Amino acid sequence: MLNYLADALLLLGGFFAFSGSLGILRFPDFFSRLHPAGTSDTLGQLLILGGLSLRVLLDSPDAGLSVGKLIAISLLLFITTPASTHAISRVAHLAGLKPWTGEANNDGEATDE
Repeated sequence: MLNYLADALLLLGGFFAFSGSLGILRFPDFFSRLHPAGTSDTLGQLLILGGLSLRVLLDSPDAGLSVGKLIAISLLLFITTPASTHAISRVAHLAGLKPWTGEANNDGEATDE
């Protein structure tokens, strides 16, 4: 039963990582692209590392050091990914980058300003 849970965590984590990468490609501007880059990446890596930890425990019960390393990596990424996303968006805002509003110009086309 735990094998299926580990596989489900790995697949779900891969799905979130893939959907986040699609969001980066599909969203129109820098600020809206940061959202899937930060949230989907964080959730995807937590699920993947959780599945890997469970898989390591199932394959070798005395692998506490490996699981500890995976937990440490997960905590590090859980803290640094949202912080770096926030720092990047703040620098972009201070540099004068305007968010996309979706307003149309006189030609009927959407503008980036």
